[in-house]
Amino acid sequence: MESKDDSGGLRCLVTGATGYIGGRLVPELLEAGHRVRCLARTPEKLRDYPWAGEAEVVKGDVTDAESLGAAMRDIDVAYYLVHALASGPGFEKTDREAARIFGERASAAGVRRIVYLGGLTPADVPEKELSPHLRSRAEVGHLLLASGVPTTVLRAAVILGSGSASFEMLRYLTERLPVMVTPSWVSTRIQPIAVRDVLRYLVGSARMPAEVNRAFDIGGPDVMTYRDMMQKYAYVARLRHRLILPVPMLSPGLSSHWVGLVTPVPASIARPLAESLRYEVVCHEHDIARHVPDGPGQPFSFDTALSLALQRVREARVTTRWSSASIPGIPSDPLPTDPDWAGGSLYTDVRELDVDASPEALWRVVEGIGGDNGWYSFPLAWAVRGWLDRLSGGVGLRRGRRDAQRLRVGDSLDFWRVEEIEPGRLLRLRAEMRLPGLAWLEMYAEKGEGGRSHYRQRAVFHPAGLLGHAYWWSVSPFHAVVFGGMARNIAQAAVRGTTGVTK
Repeated sequence: MESKDDSGGLRCLVTGATGYIGGRLVPELLEAGHRVRCLARTPEKLRDYPWAGEAEVVKGDVTDAESLGAAMRDIDVAYYLVHALASGPGFEKTDREAARIFGERASAAGVRRIVYLGGLTPADVPEKELSPHLRSRAEVGHLLLASGVPTTVLRAAVILGSGSASFEMLRYLTERLPVMVTPSWVSTRIQPIAVRDVLRYLVGSARMPAEVNRAFDIGGPDVMTYRDMMQKYAYVARLRHRLILPVPMLSPGLSSHWVGLVTPVPASIARPLAESLRYEVVCHEHDIARHVPDGPGQPFSFDTALSLALQRVREARVTTRWSSASIPGIPSDPLPTDPDWAGGSLYTDVRELDVDASPEALWRVVEGIGGDNGWYSFPLAWAVRGWLDRLSGGVGLRRGRRDAQRLRVGDSLDFWRVEEIEPGRLLRLRAEMRLPGLAWLEMYAEKGEGGRSHYRQRAVFHPAGLLGHAYWWSVSPFHAVVFGGMARNIAQAAVRGTTGVTK
């Protein structure tokens, strides 16, 4: 494939750059000498990524033909790494329309190749009988292959890597349950693949010959059941052998709630994963190696992939997580501009304190909040709120943090998401728990007098209907304990120069 880039690299468009795979693919493409343009609905989410200054970021959406067409201009290779699962029950229709628009715009722009990461499907099951998630992924592949643009469809089963939803599900199930009653899908054969191999195939697919227009199965060298995977994890993580008792009557719906209660992965994400695990997903060919040759020890074995992922977790070097992308049903509205906002009621709770510590010491506490460090306020209340959120299908408190010390825009933080961060001064979080309205929490570390600092904390709630108003007034009597206690404990932690002591 000829390049439009005089440097010899290709010009690549990456959609889904704020997601788990996309966020890791961009630096790999840059390392390979390609130029990268990222299409994002919220470009600000990519602002703090280490590679942000090396890639072009444009605002747009794969369902918006105009913005997509502009993003495709002068592109050699377009990566399709999005799916509409987060859009709710009608996601299949949205996926179908997005794939059609993507193919049409790629063809009109003269794009040389489309690369799509889809799901591995069983050969002996008609596509119409597959789970909606797998069926939609397969349909998107067909639409892109029929677009008139040479297309590479990579079909993977379980992707193993630090921060992936599949890895987190495996990790928490195995670590937390030495004895477990499990769904029957733990006995289904699967062919997992390391995320490093997925990225290698994605990058290598960019230079496939123009005549190649087909799907490729990609997987690691090991075929095993989910039960085998859990026992292997226990061995590699040096845990005791797990007692696993499959129960046939646990449906995908019930098992997704079970997974949601035990792991950080909410039921809305666990369900498509559980539904996919009902089928035997094993590669039937390894033709990808003709175009992207495997080196020594490639693809990685399950044990190696697991060890690499665990090492990344232990060293706090998880670059992207499954929660980097939006969660189904989660609001994404920005904080209303105030005091000029005229959209209705906007409730606030403001706390301010002078702190006998430097602004730098105060900021370290603010940026380190959440995850294992806790929320510096009435632990039982936060735990109960997290459990209630999980029971209602929300994300709960178990998502934790990507990094124990540093945050960036777009990071998930328990049941919040970082909406804005001004290092050393402001952290704004948007609530992603189930609420009858929209909520934000702002924390400021400001310079005070005589080397001291000033802490300002503001909780903001925009109610949705009468239920939203009732919710605010029902919880407002507890604000002095929850928010007032949080402000005091954060200030005290800054004075002590510690984090995570008071939760």
